[in-house]
Amino acid sequence: MTDPRPRPLWRGRLLALVGVVLVAFSLRSAVAALSPIIAEIQHDFAVPTGVVGLIGTAPPVCFAVFGIVTPALERRFGLQRLAAASMVIVTAALLWRAVAGDAVTLLVATAVLFAAVGVGNVVLPPLIKAYFPDRVGTMTAIYSGLLAVAAFVPPLVAVPVADAAGWRFSLGMWAVFALLAVVPWVSIVMRARVAADRAEVEIEAPAPRVLGRLPRLSLAWALAVTFGISAASVYACFAWLPIVLVDIAGVSHAEAGALLSLFGAMGLPWSILVPIVITRWRRVGVVYAVALVAGLTGVAGMVLAHAAGTILWVVLLGTPQALFPAVLVLIQLRARTHEGAVALSGFAQSVGYAIAALFPLMFALVHEATGSWQPVLIVFGALFLAAIPTGIIVSKPRTIEDEWERRHGAW
Repeated sequence: MTDPRPRPLWRGRLLALVGVVLVAFSLRSAVAALSPIIAEIQHDFAVPTGVVGLIGTAPPVCFAVFGIVTPALERRFGLQRLAAASMVIVTAALLWRAVAGDAVTLLVATAVLFAAVGVGNVVLPPLIKAYFPDRVGTMTAIYSGLLAVAAFVPPLVAVPVADAAGWRFSLGMWAVFALLAVVPWVSIVMRARVAADRAEVEIEAPAPRVLGRLPRLSLAWALAVTFGISAASVYACFAWLPIVLVDIAGVSHAEAGALLSLFGAMGLPWSILVPIVITRWRRVGVVYAVALVAGLTGVAGMVLAHAAGTILWVVLLGTPQALFPAVLVLIQLRARTHEGAVALSGFAQSVGYAIAALFPLMFALVHEATGSWQPVLIVFGALFLAAIPTGIIVSKPRTIEDEWERRHGAW
């Protein structure tokens, strides 16, 4: 439950606030900084198309794998240490990638980077629940908003910086933010070790085997599928939307790139608005309904009137990104315990990113089999229909602990 009298964000938890902000920015800037400067890298050494494809597939695959692994790591090391360790590895991997001398090193460093980012993805929602239980909506808005900003700022500056200072500097400069993100979490760990600081949050020891219970809970699956809908729509559109727009809407390649940027930017306003709608007004169903209707309308527009209102269809296709901050908030609201939030975050992100990894490939297979983009878009519409049952389930105000206790006894 949210404290009815929230205290200022910085009172007794300034280090945690700074830590969440810096980690959130580092999670996406690390991912978004590479693809815009592949051409510059290829001036120094060959990067085969297969390697580029693997780099593009690596984020959802690594995020899915480490969504499963992270709860076990958290039980061993704790949330704060895991946040600090993930940022140390992100820093090292960013620098390693910046000094890569061949395509294999670039790929391996990128895979290590995304593995550490996958850990950070999982630990941030429980950290917000632990340190800001009275400010869940505000902090999730800050967190998800920073993720959105960090997704479109690096592509904007990567090429100009690479042109001015070289691609290695363009890749490596983001390590500064990751290194800074280590400082507050190490400070929190050290303060807790040296003195019993009452201003800091004490997180209870986690219960074992919680993650293994989640596949038996409909609420956990509903949140995981919701995460998958949002992530799959984003990864599929970033992979294929420009090509689809050029082929069926007749736009130029430059216009398609601008429309893709518009699609990505749609995540920012929803990241700020959705946590407030859910935490203050408890309108979970409204968020799902808006995402569903907008997504289906965007698909219908692309199929039936692709050359008319193209900007509107892209805006509507970007609206289901609202489900991403919705899941981040609900992970905290639909778990009573710290360990429940960690396990739910890991489960939802693992399943969700696994779904996201499949959809770009599925689009390619459907297009190859049919020779047309219309069947691909219909598959896309079917993805959004999954928001109907999941929205019904998660709209009910209960926690995973409630559901387990009702079916199986004590949590």
